[in-house]
Amino acid sequence: MGLIRGVARTAVIAGTATAVSNRVSRRQAGRWADQQDEQDQQAAAQQAYQQQQQAQQAAAQQAPAMSMDDKMDQLKKLAELKSQGILTDAEFEQQKAAVLKS
Repeated sequence: MGLIRGVARTAVIAGTATAVSNRVSRRQAGRWADQQDEQDQQAAAQQAYQQQQQAQQAAAQQAPAMSMDDKMDQLKKLAELKSQGILTDAEFEQQKAAVLKS
């Protein structure tokens, strides 16, 4: 009986050790996955920030806004094109809105 008891005891210890080892491995894999998710989120946030900065720089590099005199000249030219029939009413309104926005 002593031999069977010893084998059974060894089997229980080995099974417990395997279960604990598997549990530790799964827990560690979960931690690594969480760390990777956090790193991915940080990288995405950094990329979004860089894109926003680039868009702001591009907007700052665009031509400065037209002065009021420039806008008036542009509107007069558009009115002439409309009176000559080169621009339709809709095209004139669209161009006028674009000039007034700048």
